[in-house]
Amino acid sequence: MSNIDSPGIRLVRDGHLASVTLDRPERHNALEASDVDRMLDILDEIDSDDSIRVAVLTGAGDRTFCSGASLDQMSTGQMSGRRFDTLTDRLAALRVPTVCALNGDVFGGGAELALCCDFRIGVEGMRMSVPAARLGVCYPIGGLTRYVRRLGPGIAARILLGGEELDGSELLRVGFLTHLTPRDDFSRVVVARTASLEKLAPLAVQGMKRIMRQIEDGSLDAREASAIIDLCDASRDLREGIEARRDRRDPEFTGA
Repeated sequence: MSNIDSPGIRLVRDGHLASVTLDRPERHNALEASDVDRMLDILDEIDSDDSIRVAVLTGAGDRTFCSGASLDQMSTGQMSGRRFDTLTDRLAALRVPTVCALNGDVFGGGAELALCCDFRIGVEGMRMSVPAARLGVCYPIGGLTRYVRRLGPGIAARILLGGEELDGSELLRVGFLTHLTPRDDFSRVVVARTASLEKLAPLAVQGMKRIMRQIEDGSLDAREASAIIDLCDASRDLREGIEARRDRRDPEFTGA
């Protein structure tokens, strides 16, 4: 997989890690229509590369992770909630575990991008709000569903219907963030979290992620889930994990 450095988005591959950076800090890393298309291509590329075990999504600068879709393009019709939905749905379905490193405040659709990831690491002092109701935007179905299922109807109502602004501590309490760290420790925590994920058995991690997503969506395919479990049970990785535990050493998983 090649690295990508183009206006709006950067992709860097480092071993088993793929890092995607939203790179419009002067516009609070808002996404334009072309960025959505580029992101979809990047996610397809990550999914097609079996050597990638973890993906990180972050923003450039230290002010804002992402402010969602470009309001300028929303006003001209170049961008829409439905188009943004194609990106969030694709990100949520990514094969590998995803870490959203929220390097600053997050607004609008940027909050849903974060919610699509498996882990969300925020910095103390950050803020989050979704101004859809203040702008006259009815959030798309995919986003509404995701908020209700992942945060519950009460928290979803506070964020989407009430337009409340929540700080980092509250975001951690309600389950939007999985980790909250001082800014000075942010990079270290992100690196440690991703390094830990890289060392885990990829067949088991990716298999459990797929099954968990089906359970959340109410679309569990019991036959497929059983096949995933059987594949892991018969894998060399399982034997390696057991042997490593017995020998008191770190396992070396190959994904086979």
